[in-house]
Amino acid sequence: MSAFPHSLELVKPREIFIRGVTTEGRTFRPSDWAERLAGLMARFRPVGLCRKEAHLGYSPYCVPTLVDGVRCLVVSESLRDIEPMAFDFLLNFARDNQLDVVEACLTQAAAIDAEIDAEVEDLQTARETLQRVFQTA
Repeated sequence: MSAFPHSLELVKPREIFIRGVTTEGRTFRPSDWAERLAGLMARFRPVGLCRKEAHLGYSPYCVPTLVDGVRCLVVSESLRDIEPMAFDFLLNFARDNQLDVVEACLTQAAAIDAEIDAEVEDLQTARETLQRVFQTA
């Protein structure tokens, strides 16, 4: 049972996007910076998800991703509650390297829309492949 009041459990924490673009508009290097930072944060996981092999996957609180062709690191505000120093480290990294930081909250609907779009693309690709097979037969 959580120590938070029931009403607070319903609030989804914000997410902070650290974008791999400097304030001068240049792409941040090295190109795998987001994966490296996410690897450092891999040990921070929700209770019950901690395991010996935690270093083999990313923490749900710090995930590298690509947004509009720009490498990003998505940091959940929940990390601040679990390990404030890790959260501050990531924000200080962004500030020291003059990276764009955007606060947002991803909705479950947006994630579902992305999955549906991917499935539609897969179906279209399969349909085109079948049409080519039948045309050559």
